[in-house]
Amino acid sequence: MASDGTIPLREEETRTYLQDHKILELFNNMTSQLIFHRPADPKKFMIETMERLQKSQATKRDYPCLFDDSNIQSVYGMLDPTNRGYITLQQYNEALETFGIQNFNEKPEGAADDRITFETFMLEARNGLQRVSATFHST
Repeated sequence: MASDGTIPLREEETRTYLQDHKILELFNNMTSQLIFHRPADPKKFMIETMERLQKSQATKRDYPCLFDDSNIQSVYGMLDPTNRGYITLQQYNEALETFGIQNFNEKPEGAADDRITFETFMLEARNGLQRVSATFHST
């Protein structure tokens, strides 16, 4: 920061570049993947993960992600232990935030009644995780 309280142009350009290309998200995702999987050959693992990421960018599916459907189902099951068939909007919001999803549908189907079904939760969680795991700028 300059002495006059402004951000120097180069620093602002750098911040914009990192945000536009989701560089920090990429490194966070890669680090999480390494810690979770603990591969014997980390460099090879990172190369393979980057290749999967490139393929997913082209196909718009199969993003490298720590969470799968079984994790989403487990979280929903913990939130609905008596099998009511729904969770509250607050539970929905907190669960998606716990998955690291920041930009999600704040008014999904069932929000008006404060009853989010498993199907809605699964759809929204999958979509959110896909966006979070993409770690590249959408074109």
